[in-house]
Amino acid sequence: MLGSMPTLKYFASEGAPRLYSVHKPMTTIGKALGNDVAIVGAGVLEHHAQIVFDGRDFVLEECERDGEIAINGKKKRRARLVHGDRLQLGAVELGFSMFAEAPPAQERLPGEGGAERPAAVQGSSELAGVRKLFAFSEKLINRRNVDELLEAMLDDVIELTHADKGFLLLLEGAEAAADSAIRGGAARASSPGGDRKLAVRASRNVRKEAITDAAGGISDSIVRQVVTTGRPVIVSDALADAQFGRSESVIAMKLSSVMCAPLVSQGQIIGALYVGNDKIKHLFDRAQLDLLSIFASQASLILQNAMLLNALRADKAKLVAELHDKKFGEIIGACPSMLEVFRKLQKVAATDISVLITGETGTGKELIARELHRRSQREGGPFVTINCGAIPENLIESELFGHVRGAFTGAIASRPGKFQVADKGTLFLDEIGELPLNLQVKLLRALQERVVFRVGDSRPEKVDIRIVAATNRNLEEEIRAGNFREDLYYRLNVVNLWLPPLRERGDDVLIIAKVLLSKYADELGSAVRGFSPAALAAIKKYPWPGNIRQLENRIKKALVLCDQALLSVEDLDLGPGAETAVMPLEKAKEEFQRRYVLEALERNNGNRTQTARDLGVDPRTIFRYLEKEQNPMPSGAGGVARDPTEL
Repeated sequence: MLGSMPTLKYFASEGAPRLYSVHKPMTTIGKALGNDVAIVGAGVLEHHAQIVFDGRDFVLEECERDGEIAINGKKKRRARLVHGDRLQLGAVELGFSMFAEAPPAQERLPGEGGAERPAAVQGSSELAGVRKLFAFSEKLINRRNVDELLEAMLDDVIELTHADKGFLLLLEGAEAAADSAIRGGAARASSPGGDRKLAVRASRNVRKEAITDAAGGISDSIVRQVVTTGRPVIVSDALADAQFGRSESVIAMKLSSVMCAPLVSQGQIIGALYVGNDKIKHLFDRAQLDLLSIFASQASLILQNAMLLNALRADKAKLVAELHDKKFGEIIGACPSMLEVFRKLQKVAATDISVLITGETGTGKELIARELHRRSQREGGPFVTINCGAIPENLIESELFGHVRGAFTGAIASRPGKFQVADKGTLFLDEIGELPLNLQVKLLRALQERVVFRVGDSRPEKVDIRIVAATNRNLEEEIRAGNFREDLYYRLNVVNLWLPPLRERGDDVLIIAKVLLSKYADELGSAVRGFSPAALAAIKKYPWPGNIRQLENRIKKALVLCDQALLSVEDLDLGPGAETAVMPLEKAKEEFQRRYVLEALERNNGNRTQTARDLGVDPRTIFRYLEKEQNPMPSGAGGVARDPTEL
């Protein structure tokens, strides 16, 4: 059976010949996927040849001078095609027919205008379209840089639509909206009649080069209609078009053929894809507009993801920049009390004197101990940790000082203790307040003489170590209660570093939360990008009795269970039930006064006299509050603080 539509028969190296209908003013042939007839073979160029219909004849002409063309065995650069011609492009053979050839038994499908067309031709065309869309998506999805993505996107669209040039325009604020989504803010909606300006973000020509004067090649009236209506527009002959023919931009640029399709993200218009051809009238048809619209929809999704990723990178870079000023080694902190800790740590690190780190559980005492070791002259030696509260009483002596074979049941071999292992380095005694009294005597002797005895042995062993201890207990109260030796306390507490609880560190809690989220989101493979504004407010308001350790565990749990892009108040278990418990009025009043006095002291750089004058109280009142603090702020006037009654 024969149809009235001309066809090309492609004799592929494998499988049955493929049929392509020649129904457009220009049909392109070549190796690139964007061609109407995509062929593969030796000597075939990306854009090898094209068949142009001038209204009467079909003419085959070369696209590139290097492309070899032969018609019925004779080399040609340009020739009129007749029925039955055999075409040779490189090593590939094609046949031209003025009629649509199809086997009699082949199923036939209705085409445009009610005409029938072979199912093989339609199926081949549809499959080629799907392949093009897949290749387009695969190429773009691997691009991470937004500018590179936009250029690659335009190059593919120009190739697919056979345009001379293309432009990608974005509404102002489109990329800022992605950044707002990262931070949990509301993205600015683009209303159809809005006054937001369009900016050319990328411009390319058919040679895959950037266009110098990008703004001068675009019709504002056509783009404005697409952005306003949200519908694609095709103008086959712009100067002859009833709607746009009188537009100043169309007349000035002498446009021949234009297509423009909107870019839509989450229901909002973010820009437009614009392609044009100034050489051949009526080049673009409805099928090409449909193709552009499909590819614009896919491009919108890929572009949205790229902008979100770009915003994430910018947010991470900003966080890194903030951390540069708010980080001391591996420790994050910028509040006055932490800055005071860093100041002391910097001075004492280079010495070998003992340091006692105090503070509530979970405040980061081991991090401080490690930073002391890292900044000391013993950095090249070992850093050894022992938790005095986690080891049974009958084993802790052996853990500290080691034992010899047969010293007790189960001692089948001699083993060194933590003191010997830490030689030439630092020994960190965590939870020192849990150490039994009988071992406190032996520890004191080891610290004084720098000599230890293994369990079951009488031979002394010299050790060269630095001792750093930590506790969450008030050791002065433990001394009064008879649970801790006073002489050992003074041996350990040469310099005291008191770590403030998280609830008293102001904005530090937010920075720490963001760093923990970034760290564990990567480790756990979570898609969570940040916190919602309400979650950030709740994090800052919550008292965090478990301090940084509690915050860390909450974030880990939320990352595992959360299915959203942003962690909410509920994900962090910081809802209404997590509010601070109500305390007696007198206690609340005392707590408020204490914090207010300390804030006033900070503002006056620790000057007690000036603080008392500002608050309208006697200096003795300020001193009484300072006596209750474990790490009172040093006086702004210098020297040792004394009770005003002694002056």
